[in-house]
Amino acid sequence: MTQNARRGRTWIARSLVALTTVSLVTGCAANEQGDKWSDLVGTLSGGGSTAQAVAQDTWISHIQRNNSRVTIEYDPAGSGAGKVQFLAGAFSYATSDAALYAEEAQQGSPRCVDGSGAIDLPVYVSPLVLIFNIDGVEELRLDATSVAGIFNGTIDQWNDPALVALNPGVPLPAERVISVHRSDDSGTTENFTDYLHQAAPDSWPDEPSNTFPYSGEGAQGNSGVVNAVSTGSNTIGYVDASRAAGQSVASLKVGDTFVDYSPEAAAAIVDASPLVERENPNDIVVAVDRASTADGVYPLVLVSYVIACQDYVDANESLLVKEFLEYVASPEGQAAAAESTGSAPLSESFSTRILESIRSIG
Repeated sequence: MTQNARRGRTWIARSLVALTTVSLVTGCAANEQGDKWSDLVGTLSGGGSTAQAVAQDTWISHIQRNNSRVTIEYDPAGSGAGKVQFLAGAFSYATSDAALYAEEAQQGSPRCVDGSGAIDLPVYVSPLVLIFNIDGVEELRLDATSVAGIFNGTIDQWNDPALVALNPGVPLPAERVISVHRSDDSGTTENFTDYLHQAAPDSWPDEPSNTFPYSGEGAQGNSGVVNAVSTGSNTIGYVDASRAAGQSVASLKVGDTFVDYSPEAAAAIVDASPLVERENPNDIVVAVDRASTADGVYPLVLVSYVIACQDYVDANESLLVKEFLEYVASPEGQAAAAESTGSAPLSESFSTRILESIRSIG
């Protein structure tokens, strides 16, 4: 087992211990949430992001354990489909790995009170990582420029001088680089290409896109990328960190230091990033600063949103959405998602900010 793989397993083990502690501390909060839900009746429909699918299942399971009279249906149809169906009135709430455009937020949904619009709530943060399988190499250090070169094809040998300079003493082989990207349209690709465009614009001039813009080996979904990298030779690919267990993972250069991914570092980049100015202060959109050189941040992250009405026409639907999202953004809900997916729990200060917006829902 490589050192990076051991680190991955150790990180997961430590995270589970920490999350168990959080669950014990928040036991009272769970009971209070259960008491709230005991009086509620009705059905919510939601859908969108596949990245959030496991987290949504986790959150929904908690709510329905507290009250069998509440039903929440979630369709992981993809971020784009989720937004379209919410704006058309098919969903009570949507999820997306990209926020609504400002005009879409102002438009809202037929389920929203006229003129109230919709709000974006960033409730799911997950590190993305570069997994590799290089003959004779246990550790790999990369910067944004070298990652861009690997995935746009300008760096095609593992012993390229740029990679050797970043990895002194590492026996990088004189072998062809096999880069593996997502063959399907995905929020993971959009966030990955956003990182490259921001952090290495000269090497990656392409605008962020959910469709990978260069050649290379394509694979379907995170699981397909993991399989292609792990069963291949001299391979590298990008995946959600929850899929990295047992894989060798590269560290990324941030400022003058190389950073390993962690939930804390992923959450820190959200805290260090500005918010997009929106007409409604409850509409929270993060402009992830992927070129940040701040200490302790990991800039390669996926930020995924829940989208809801600011005010609902149906009072009971409003109450159900508000109570559900309060759990989602709470420390308990964030810890539950982290345990099931490896996501990065929101920091206390950012969670508080999100909860303020959720409580404004009418």
